[in-house]
Amino acid sequence: MEFRSGRYPFSFEWSNRWGRSFSLTLGPKTVIMGALNLTPDSFFDGGFYPTVDEAVNRALAMEEAGAGIIDLGGESTRPGAVSVPEEEELQRIMPVLERLVERLTIPISIDTYKAGVARRALGAGASIINDISALRFDPGLVSVVAESMGPYVMMHMKGTPGTMQNAPAYRDVMAEIKEFFRERLHRAEEEGITLERIIIDPGIGFGKTLEHNLTILAGLASLAELGRPILLGPSRKSFIGAILDKPPADRLWGTAGAVAACIAHGAHIIRVHDVEVMKDLSTVMDRVDQVGR
Repeated sequence: MEFRSGRYPFSFEWSNRWGRSFSLTLGPKTVIMGALNLTPDSFFDGGFYPTVDEAVNRALAMEEAGAGIIDLGGESTRPGAVSVPEEEELQRIMPVLERLVERLTIPISIDTYKAGVARRALGAGASIINDISALRFDPGLVSVVAESMGPYVMMHMKGTPGTMQNAPAYRDVMAEIKEFFRERLHRAEEEGITLERIIIDPGIGFGKTLEHNLTILAGLASLAELGRPILLGPSRKSFIGAILDKPPADRLWGTAGAVAACIAHGAHIIRVHDVEVMKDLSTVMDRVDQVGR
């Protein structure tokens, strides 16, 4: 297998609702997306940032450590999670977002599948929507994404966060994920969302067993046939715990191994909690790849 097989280059240029311009080049270097969960119940960092100041400082530290995107989440999507009301999600993210748009120089992504949350966040200065539902949960999200200007991330998931780990089964996990994205990309294009704006995420840990997750990592390059950049979020997830028999707090180096596999097999963006370590890892891997070209 060639190192980084299938990681083709992509470029994004856009302006947010405040008129700030951003550019994102994917391919030559791995982009690290810093995960900032503003929730009390996320599987790893739930409750880590209970005040606005703490959350803002964490985001600024992640940018300083090399993050290229900050991803804010106001609803946990861990296995078994229950959806929270839209207003509660907004109460969690908006005070932090409103402070960060004035201080961050990198784009802010909002991890939501709710149209109302996405609309408010985009209006306040966020510019990327990171949607675990791939436009399936809230019909109103389609028009919000179509009217926005920035990148849109769609993810594969079997079921919902509340049900996704109830004995997930596939005949051929990679073939089914690819077919899912073909259908979702076609639907998005029909609804006025240009393919050039879309990033795909195969959804590590979202309706997958340990073996499904490993198969995705090993077969990631096949998703390049879809012609879209690939995002992955393996950070401290349960498949790493299953391999190492360690809780989330002790999965840093297991995550590093998973991130290395993601990059080697073609991922453009990696969503992680531990930005500094994973930025160092990706920088070394990218440098080796540059010499090998």
